Parts: sequence; structure tokens; C-alpha cells
Amino acid sequence: MTTLTKASETSAARENPARRRRRVDRLPYLLLLPCLVVICVLLLWPLGQVVAMSFFRLNNVRQLRGDREWPWVGFGNYAEILGDPFFLTVLRNTVLFAVANVALTMILGTLVGLLLNRLGKRMATFVASCVMLAWATPALTGTIVWKWMFDDTSGLVTWLFNALPDGLSNALFGRADWTGYGWFNSPLLFFSILTLVVVWHSFPFIAVSVLAGLKSVPSELHEAARVDGAGPWKVFWKITFPLLRPVFGILVVLSTIWDFKVFTQQFVLAGGTQDRLTFMLSIYSYAEAFSPPPKYGLGAAIAVVLTLILLLVTGVYVRMVLKQEEES
Repeated sequence: MTTLTKASETSAARENPARRRRRVDRLPYLLLLPCLVVICVLLLWPLGQVVAMSFFRLNNVRQLRGDREWPWVGFGNYAEILGDPFFLTVLRNTVLFAVANVALTMILGTLVGLLLNRLGKRMATFVASCVMLAWATPALTGTIVWKWMFDDTSGLVTWLFNALPDGLSNALFGRADWTGYGWFNSPLLFFSILTLVVVWHSFPFIAVSVLAGLKSVPSELHEAARVDGAGPWKVFWKITFPLLRPVFGILVVLSTIWDFKVFTQQFVLAGGTQDRLTFMLSIYSYAEAFSPPPKYGLGAAIAVVLTLILLLVTGVYVRMVLKQEEES
């Protein structure tokens, strides 16, 4: 009996490390479980609902509440969208706007990040704090301020143009009195102002991220390049940029996603959804879904198309990263 007891204790002792190992292996999944639940509830469930709505014809709130049936149309909403020439105009506006904003945001953010890296500690902290005020300002609040600046009667920009000498203003712009000038009436001017607002709000994040990446670059590499006679431009392209390429790649993808989804700034500057010439995919989806007569299924289909485009962009970037890791 004693021998059997000792044998069982020995086998249990041998099994305990394996059991403990399995428990440790399960621990990361248990720690991630609350986060996964939150993601499923706040992201995956609404996304699944939008995808499901895109296959039905939904034209009133009673259908959303479940009081009426949902007529199945399959890919009818997608066919209606892709067959509409206006969709191509909206897609063109979205792509051109995103490309311009990503380029300007990356350039300005990188230049500010390089500047912060060259400044002293106190001055860099002060400048970074001032720059981050734009990032911390809510999009709605910042856009309202910018809209006031371009107000056609009491705006700061209108006042500055009216302060120009009449002869100079006439020579440069063909008019002397700017009171009542509609800054948002022309699509080109509207997108220019919208670009200004979005870049102003986005570049601080790029600047701080680039600054964090620059801090990880060994200073010996830059010093050696300067000793060899390399200028600032060559040092950046030959040393800084290759080392920070993963950082720049992530920032480009994030900026692309954000700029494709711009809604608040455009809605506030345009004063709603009346100007269809300046539509982009996000506000196009909103207008189709909620403008009378509502077309919730069509708006959901546009939102799904936008999501697929962003997933494609992210997938291309992930593939590029994996390919670079394999080559290295």
C-alpha cells in the first residue's frame, strides 16, 4: 500500500510541471479574453450588422426595429452603387483627397519631428506641447474654429484679404472686396480648406511618432556620415529613412485609413450633405442612409465598400512588411 502511494505521488509530481505549463500557456489567452469580448461587442457585432443590412432593402425605421420584414435583394445594393456614375466621382474624390492629405501630413510631420530632434530638451518639450494641442483638440471643435476663420463676413481670413491694398488685391486675385465671398462654394477651394483642416489636426501625431523613432537611431551613425562629408539630405535618405521605414510604413497606413474616413470635418465645413460635388465615401454613405427618403441598405453597402478598400490597403502593407522580413 505504501509502495502504491509513493508511486502515485511520484507520477503526480511528474505530471505537475506539465499541468503547470498548460496553465501558463492558457494564461495569455485568459488575459486577452476581456479585450476580445470588448472588440467583439463594439466592433465585430456592429460590423456584422452593417454587412447584413447591405443585402436587404431597408427604407424605414420600423424595419430596423424589427416591426417589418427585410426584403432580400442580395447584391442588388452593390450593383446599384457600382453601376452609378456618381459613385466613381465620389471614389475619385476620396482617393485624391486621401493621397494629397497623406503626402502633406507625412512631409509636414516628418519635418517637425526632425526639428524637434534637433532642438534642446526644454525647447523641444515646449514645441511638442504646443504642437500636440492640435492633436488633442476634438475634430468638431477644431473644424468649427476653422469654419469661423473662413466666414464670409467676420472671418479672420476675410479680414486679412480685405486688409490688402486694393491695387494689390485686384492685381493678384481680381477683386478688392472679399466680404461675402463664398470660400466653400467652389469644390477646389472647399477641398483645399478641408485639406488644411485635416493636415493641421493630423501632423502632430506623425511628428511625435517620427521623433520617437529618431531617438532609437544611434547617434554614431549620423556623426560618422557627417565626418564623411554627407549633408543633411543625404544623411536622412541613406541612414534615417531606411532605419525608420517600418515606422513610416505604419504611419502611412494609419494616415490613409484616417483620411479615407474623414467625415466630421467635411460635414461641418459643408454644413450638411447638400453639396454632392464634394462628396467622399464616408459622407456619401451617411447621405444615402439618412437623407429622405432613407436607404439604410444602400448606405450600409457603401460603408462595406469603404471597409473593403481600407482592408485592402492594410493587407498590401502587411504583405510588404512580411516580404521585407523574409528578405532580411
